[in-house]
Amino acid sequence: MPFKKKPRRRLSALSVIMALVLVFYSTQVFSLQVSNADIYIAQAQGISYRKAVIKAQRGEIIDCNGREIAVNREGYNIVFNKAYFDMKKANDVILRLTKLLSSKDTDWADSLPLEKTAPYGFTDNEAAVASLRKNLGLAHYATAVHCLAEMTERYELEAYDEATRRIIMGVRYTLEAYDFSVSNPFTFAEDVSSELMQTILESGVILSGVTINVVPFREYVDGTLAPHLIGTVGPIYADEWSKYKGKGYSFDDKVGKSGIEALAEDDLHGTDGEITYKIDAKGNILSREITKQPIAGKTVVLNLDKKIQLATQKSLADTITDLKEKGGEVTGGAAVMMDVRTGGIIASANFPSYNLATYSEDFNKLLSNPNNPLNDRAFQGIYPPGSTVKPAIAVAALENGKLKPDEHIYCSHTYYKYPDYTPSCMGYHRSITLKTALSKSCNYFFFEMGYRLGLDNINKYFKLFGLGTKTGVDIHDSSGLLVEDTTYGVGGNTLQAAIGQMNAFTPLQLAVYVSTMANEGVRYKASLIDRVVSYDMSKTYSETKPQVLEKFTITESVIKAVKEGMLSVTEDGTGSAVFKKYPIQIGGKTGTSQVTDAADHSVFVGFAPYDKPEIAIAIVLEHGKKRAANVAKPMLDAYFFADEVTVDTTLPNTVLP
Repeated sequence: MPFKKKPRRRLSALSVIMALVLVFYSTQVFSLQVSNADIYIAQAQGISYRKAVIKAQRGEIIDCNGREIAVNREGYNIVFNKAYFDMKKANDVILRLTKLLSSKDTDWADSLPLEKTAPYGFTDNEAAVASLRKNLGLAHYATAVHCLAEMTERYELEAYDEATRRIIMGVRYTLEAYDFSVSNPFTFAEDVSSELMQTILESGVILSGVTINVVPFREYVDGTLAPHLIGTVGPIYADEWSKYKGKGYSFDDKVGKSGIEALAEDDLHGTDGEITYKIDAKGNILSREITKQPIAGKTVVLNLDKKIQLATQKSLADTITDLKEKGGEVTGGAAVMMDVRTGGIIASANFPSYNLATYSEDFNKLLSNPNNPLNDRAFQGIYPPGSTVKPAIAVAALENGKLKPDEHIYCSHTYYKYPDYTPSCMGYHRSITLKTALSKSCNYFFFEMGYRLGLDNINKYFKLFGLGTKTGVDIHDSSGLLVEDTTYGVGGNTLQAAIGQMNAFTPLQLAVYVSTMANEGVRYKASLIDRVVSYDMSKTYSETKPQVLEKFTITESVIKAVKEGMLSVTEDGTGSAVFKKYPIQIGGKTGTSQVTDAADHSVFVGFAPYDKPEIAIAIVLEHGKKRAANVAKPMLDAYFFADEVTVDTTLPNTVLP
């Protein structure tokens, strides 16, 4: 009986196999006729599909009121895609493209350090020439002729004339230098016209691995607006690639190189999308479909107020230019405005400066300019603060019992407490109190305060006010210079420190200092970024909360006495010529800091309104003839009377000659 069941099992197995075969073929027929009919019909008609990257919009940078600073516009890049690029046809494709771009007066990528016209000698970029010899495996003494011969053979260019060889090898060498691969597409030309884009897509060259990427290009609404803070974007360099590759970047992405653009790179960078082109046998585009939506980067909202920033830049530039035209030695300056309640930086201006829109082409000229317009003087320039530190010295003396608010000190011009160091005051002020000493900026009075306090106490209070320490600002800043040597020349150092010499601080530090004075001992971390939101601003991802870095006690009677002295400065003292009739009361302090073998720097710090402070200001003019306070008035106008102020953004010069 068991043997009789065997044929049935075989028959059953055969039936199952036949059924599976029938199902398979039925599925294939269904696929051909129904499910994938469009695909197979398209193939039969010579239709193909090509995918291109849609670069995600970079997040925008806007001011505290939503005014645009750094935005995007759509453009087109010609890109070689290694997955479809036939290197055997590379020379002909490159030649065809370069002829087309030449006819449209459009540049393409060519990093070969050989001149583009006969006799094709080396360029003056010695580092690039050394790399060329190394990459070609030639000796360090190889000539341009040797390099041309090697590349002619390497890239199989023997059939072309000399001029054409140079064109093709320029691109071929650049391809190699940029590590052209499936994972590293090569951007052949950037920001081409829409007309050129359409011509290339319809030419059939796209079928050889040449694609058009829809790319957002960074644009600055006003390239002169706070360029040192906003920063720049640029290509990913070879030594940076490992860092960005792991974050999902493409080799041809642009990334932040400085300023906010670099600081907020992780937020500003988006996620690329994809567009699929349907192309017929003749290379005509039949349709376009976005098959993967790009995700835009986040928007960064600054504490900066665009209108006040422009007014600050204009005032600073006008004042310096006027001084220069009148024969002054002024070489530059900086101005900062802060919100005393949060530490937010409302404005930060430098002069001379530059334009982000022309930064690349101007770079060499900017770099060689003796007045150094690339330097962020506001955050990194350090200057003796002069008499602007006298309010801090006054707080230290009063809090340590070294001075009484109504105490009189007799100014006899020359100070004799140290036999080996006898400095003099700028005047003969006779018997005066603190209020007059601040108002008239009496050096003798503060020599005595320095003598009574000693350098250690002076430095202690300077640090409490944020002088000689980092401000905590989001991007680059200098910690300044604080002399702490109590063994060598202690007498001279102490007296000089008490009147704002010896030490050197940044304009930003001075703004933090006067803000702390206005806050009666509360020092906030300086900040540029207010919050980070979605591209459409519908969602908030992070907010910068005010952060207290220091909080120390200033007795009510002490702060009252010092602030009254600072009010006297602007109403009947050294700053009254600028502020006496101003409709809002201002607490301030002027300063003149001595510089060896050059004209003095001019410095001003202040806060306003006097009775309920909102903002702090610090201004430094290099060799500025006591004109720093003049810069402040248009800044104050732009803040307090914004609706009544029209800012003329035309600068007399962005770079001093």
